[in-house]
Amino acid sequence: MTNLLVKLFVKNSNDIFNPDVRKSYGTLSGGVGIFCNLILFCTKLLAGIFSGAISVIADAFNNLSDAASSIITIIGFKLADKPADNDHPYGHGRYEYLSGLLIALLIIITAFELFKTSVDKILNPENVVFSLFSLIILILSICVKMWMALFNKKIGNKLNASAMIATATDSLSDCVATGAVLISLVISLIFKINIDGYAGILVALFVLKAGIDTANDTLKPLLGQAPDPAFVRELEKDILEGGKIKGVHDMHIHDYGPGRVIVSLHAEIPASMNVMEAHDIIDSTEEKIKKKHKCDISIHMDPIETENEAINN
Repeated sequence: MTNLLVKLFVKNSNDIFNPDVRKSYGTLSGGVGIFCNLILFCTKLLAGIFSGAISVIADAFNNLSDAASSIITIIGFKLADKPADNDHPYGHGRYEYLSGLLIALLIIITAFELFKTSVDKILNPENVVFSLFSLIILILSICVKMWMALFNKKIGNKLNASAMIATATDSLSDCVATGAVLISLVISLIFKINIDGYAGILVALFVLKAGIDTANDTLKPLLGQAPDPAFVRELEKDILEGGKIKGVHDMHIHDYGPGRVIVSLHAEIPASMNVMEAHDIIDSTEEKIKKKHKCDISIHMDPIETENEAINN
């Protein structure tokens, strides 16, 4: 299903560093999220009202907040697609990270609201009416949310998109949360014990953890996290390939959003080499790195003594 949707709605889907392609993926992810979550919200709300279960109603409004998160995803990818300008010479790619952070904040706010409602339900309990309709709706909800998690996880990993990965994490937590609601309804049926409010608190805690984890993951690139060591090693390997460049140092990597990585470094060239030859080597290396790693790179040439025994020893 995921591959079919991508094929239908995303042109040049493998060009994942192209801002237009990323925007199309973001629109697809957001559209799927809005459609699925609104359906889940309406059906769960009906089931919750019919059964009187606050945990089911709380789970329904959690889905409504997820629909809002999907709207943020669409807006975030659209803003990230804006070209560079005088005020933002490296583009607007970090809007993807900001949209992920906003989604995390929405998840956390929803968790607090669910917690408050559930505590009130414990203090002021009401009878829960078990119904086959509610049971079927919750089971179908888990299936839908599991598919949504796999859908967003697959696309998020492909694009390295924090907003989609955050949405996938939220969907997984929803599966656990809805499972807790389902169990509480079954317990109330078998043992005649009303644990609806406690199940609502459990739902809130799962949602809260998902929100905190998501916020942590999206804050890292915004605050300027260290580059991936594997990426650094790959860069060094490709730069030193061929043996003309003898070493690299003072490497700096700046992340301005997916597909907008800026690299600068010093490359060590034998001082005895003709300056024109050295210049050509630096230029060809920059082009090779840009093409392979989809990043902008600026290499400063440092001449070093390679034939002086006193220095080499």
